[in-house]
Amino acid sequence: MINETELRIIADRLRDAERDRLPVAPLVREFPGLTADDAYAIQLHNIRRRSAAVVGHKVGLSSKAMQDMMGVDEPDYGHLLADMRLSEDEAVDASRFCSPRVEIEVAFLLGGDLPGEDCTEDDVLAATAALAPSIELIDSRIADWRISLADTIADNASSAGFVVGAQRVPPKDVDPRDIDAVLWRGGEEVAAGRSDAVLGNPVTAVAWLARTVAKFGVRLKAGHLILPGACARAVDARPGDEFRAGFSGLGDVRLAFADGKGRGRE
Repeated sequence: MINETELRIIADRLRDAERDRLPVAPLVREFPGLTADDAYAIQLHNIRRRSAAVVGHKVGLSSKAMQDMMGVDEPDYGHLLADMRLSEDEAVDASRFCSPRVEIEVAFLLGGDLPGEDCTEDDVLAATAALAPSIELIDSRIADWRISLADTIADNASSAGFVVGAQRVPPKDVDPRDIDAVLWRGGEEVAAGRSDAVLGNPVTAVAWLARTVAKFGVRLKAGHLILPGACARAVDARPGDEFRAGFSGLGDVRLAFADGKGRGRE
């Protein structure tokens, strides 16, 4: 456990790292007593002083591929804010971030509120208005992605941005466990997976999220976007990269990065 003064020091450090694009050393080195509960308190402290509205939540580290990649063994969650929303039609300036990566995810668009600590998979399906293709842009304000679970939780689960494709499919029209997803950089396939990589079923991840955030006084509400976790490993994003993700039954979504000279997709 850490004290209130240390909590604010860490929160300020992460806020400044994101603002200045200057990542910091792993938090647990200086604060070895930092727990997951401490880290969620730090995350909420920084979210509450942001001016942008909360538009949803994301589950992080919900696939074995991402847990292995990051060296952790359980999921976490973060907040999605209105100023994180990206466009398929406008290239992203990679210099806005410390070390950006992209992930492919099946997005859940909630049409109703979810219950809290008693939330079930049936509740999730009943409240979900549609599934959609998405790419999440993740970033770490911890240097070189050398994160423990507490590091990434405090850092808002490495959230940075997201883009959602145009297609909307009711969950009754597709099996959420059986959606194939492929990510291309230009014409090269760079990642592929299936939606059941996410805790066996992304619906399970959303129910886990609803139960977990309820412990911190947070609820998943109608109109929120929920990203349940990546179907495959994260891929580094570089200036000039153009990504396209294809999802069986859900369609495509694109995300491009400016080439460093102010140019994006023609």
